[in-house]
Amino acid sequence: MRLLLLASLLAAPLLTGVAALPSRQDEEATVSYSGFKVYRINTLGRTPEVQDKLSALSSYEQWHQDAGHLDVLIAPDEAAAFEGLGLDYRVMHQDLGTSISAESPVANKKKRQDDPLAWFETYHNYEDHIQYFRDLHDAFPNNSEMVSSGKSYQGRDIFGIHLWGPGGPGKPAVLYHGTVHAREWITAPVVEYITLQLINGYNAGNNQTKSFLDRYDYYIFPFVNPDGFVYTQTTDRLWRKNRQPPPSDAANATCLGRDINRNWEHGWDSNPRGSSTNPCSQTYRGAAPGDSPENAGLDAFVRQVRDRQGIKLYIDWHSYGQYLLFPFGYAETLYAPELGKWTKAASMISETIRDSSDAATTYTFGGSGATLYATSGSAPDHVYSVGRAEWSFTIELRDTGRFGFVLPPEQIRPAAEEMWAGQRVLFSLLDETFFDGVGAAQVYQQQGVAAA
Repeated sequence: MRLLLLASLLAAPLLTGVAALPSRQDEEATVSYSGFKVYRINTLGRTPEVQDKLSALSSYEQWHQDAGHLDVLIAPDEAAAFEGLGLDYRVMHQDLGTSISAESPVANKKKRQDDPLAWFETYHNYEDHIQYFRDLHDAFPNNSEMVSSGKSYQGRDIFGIHLWGPGGPGKPAVLYHGTVHAREWITAPVVEYITLQLINGYNAGNNQTKSFLDRYDYYIFPFVNPDGFVYTQTTDRLWRKNRQPPPSDAANATCLGRDINRNWEHGWDSNPRGSSTNPCSQTYRGAAPGDSPENAGLDAFVRQVRDRQGIKLYIDWHSYGQYLLFPFGYAETLYAPELGKWTKAASMISETIRDSSDAATTYTFGGSGATLYATSGSAPDHVYSVGRAEWSFTIELRDTGRFGFVLPPEQIRPAAEEMWAGQRVLFSLLDETFFDGVGAAQVYQQQGVAAA
């Protein structure tokens, strides 16, 4: 029973003092979240008090934490005890099992043939995502290729697509990593939407889109954690890490998975609050930097692109919280020299997203460690410091805590559309001849093209 599994792991806390998620073996039955509730707790100025009260529960799981909130998952028979703690909370999911059922992948191939954007009305199975990228390549055959950074622990190809403009490949690179954490389903369709817009815009002769591919090559990897993603679809919707066993001599040798965003070399063991040495933790960093096959392959690819053409922009795509974050994550008070430029750009991106969204979506921005929390061994720090990326961001997509990881399918397309608007601004700013701190509308105007 899930509650017993959770209770047995209370001795293995995360950095925040919250019980770690349980590990499960591949042969286990699908995990049911029927009747489980997700609560958002107001912790502003009261985090120690909140955590002290939570310790009275037999079990709970942390979903997410920021400067003012803690989102927790509570089992059905603990809900009354939680609600009696006297905390300031609201309910995110009244029945998480019902919410998960509502977002289940749906086959709508006939509709997609009639309307290509229908793809973004639902979530999809892993094999369908692979075929979608093959279809993208077929739509841009002379200016694209399928690429790979190697294999996952279970042998799945870490596939991606490489796009380029006139004159052939070899220009400075824009590099995307999606689905780093398995349960963050919204990331793959967002990067797919951006890829589709780049291809369609170029094929249609859109001056703005052509200008992006004139200047940069794009390497887009939608699933850098394919094993974990497949596991979220077959067994446990809330799985986060990869599916690699821990070292045989580990104290908790039954807990599977490394956190791919804590396994990078740069800053790997620089902050004890930024990752965990416990294999049962959600932020387990591994026994050594790059000791997951996923990270080893991704790192080799980063270094190859660095040495061949240079990396102009790197983005690590995540959810949730709506943040635009940049190095450094492992140190709350250490900032890169590019902080001023990145901050101005992030402000313009956030402004554009807000203005383009019917929901007036707002993105918070700043240095990762100072704005959100410490993350040692993270990809943006590594690709900036070792990969020498000129721009390096983490983007945390929708939402800010109404639905969290289980984002309804009807929000996929709006999330993708607003982020495409923000990315157009960012692509325009990468060439510093366009960067003078003016507003987003003026950036478009400088290029002599329409904002649409």
